[in-house]
Amino acid sequence: MIGLACGLGHEGESTSHSHNARLILVNDAGDLVREMRDIGVAPEGISIMAPKGLFRVIRLERVPLKAAILIKEEMLSKGGEAAVSDRVASLSTDSTDVLLMGTVAVLRRAAEGLARQPFGLREISREILDVLDLDPDLDLGLNLNLNLNHDDAAGAPGAAGPEVRARRRVLRLRGHALELGRKTYIMGIVNVTPDSFSDGGQHATVDEAVCHAKRLVDEGADIIDIGGESTRPGADPVPLEEEIRRVIPVVERLAGELAVPISVDTYKAEVAEAAVAAGAHMINDISALRLDERLGEVIARAGVPVVLMHMKGVPRNMQENPRYDSVIGEILGFLRDAVARAQSCGIRRENIVIDPGIGFGKTAAHNLEILRRLGEFRSLGLPLLVGTSRKSFIGKVLNLPVDQRAEGTAATVALAVASGADIVRVHDVRYMARVARMADAIVRGGAWRGGVD
Repeated sequence: MIGLACGLGHEGESTSHSHNARLILVNDAGDLVREMRDIGVAPEGISIMAPKGLFRVIRLERVPLKAAILIKEEMLSKGGEAAVSDRVASLSTDSTDVLLMGTVAVLRRAAEGLARQPFGLREISREILDVLDLDPDLDLGLNLNLNLNHDDAAGAPGAAGPEVRARRRVLRLRGHALELGRKTYIMGIVNVTPDSFSDGGQHATVDEAVCHAKRLVDEGADIIDIGGESTRPGADPVPLEEEIRRVIPVVERLAGELAVPISVDTYKAEVAEAAVAAGAHMINDISALRLDERLGEVIARAGVPVVLMHMKGVPRNMQENPRYDSVIGEILGFLRDAVARAQSCGIRRENIVIDPGIGFGKTAAHNLEILRRLGEFRSLGLPLLVGTSRKSFIGKVLNLPVDQRAEGTAATVALAVASGADIVRVHDVRYMARVARMADAIVRGGAWRGGVD
């Protein structure tokens, strides 16, 4: 009894060791679920508590003054916070942007309260709930499908026990299915052009382009993207007939010889139509359906996915002093409009991929900010494609020419994966596939193959 007492403090509490108090970094629902599983929380408890442990910040723009005041009061009453301009207190402004800060549970309760308020708050409430509903990180916490992982159950100490799986989204490309969230997919670039900024003229013949595409697949490409018109800054448009002459024979050859889907990089309806007829599985449109009014109709009729990319201007003039009041806000607004335009043409939402358009009408500072805040684009609830490969902002940061930007590209790919990119578009497939796989192993956990000692 004496020996036992020596290790006890007040009321029998142990004083012989630390309890290892530490901060847990929770970036998404997956992190939170893993932590709760690790301490043995029941599946039902996980589904209840996940919304209470996920913190979110939502930005609202141009909120009328009276509405902003009520939003702040509602957030405070529910245990959250709302940041507004300092001019709100003095009533010296007509409107303000608002930052909502709170857990998912708090934000939902606040939104429900706002729906009963005047001054347009019903619509604002709907927007807040839409943002939360479209957040793919929340699927894991709010739509749990819990199955027993038999390997874990029979395994070594520390095994995770029940496996938590999110409801998966699938991008279907005419016989191919990309399970989003499982891994980051690699889109390999095949430029059939004489003047692309990085590899112009290297694969200008059909045989050269086909050989290069096959090499990229061997190196790890999950999708091949074929382009017949350079979109480098200052580039002039290619005549329709010339683009068809460059692209379609390559698609025809590869459609019968590749086991991965083929994307065609074009904004022209006739090129897209011919490409789909030749066997292409997806259209990658830098114009987001703005430059050819028939393109949306062609894609809808074909039933293939489309990448909608943000671009300020056109390639010929896009880098002539691009300016933004709010680069992320403006790009998000553009993409929302583009998605609405695509759907109005008959394109199904599940066939839409978004691309913030790094390098297209942006300065180096703009591009770096997009990468830094890339996760915000996931609020649209759509697959996210990111293309940074060898681009000029990397050259400006590192002071390196195009053929020496592999390490810079690798850094951007790793950060894109960490921020939730579903597809990365790259030239150097062999190396970027390794970068993405390593980043996936860190970020996604079970997305990799192999083992560790």
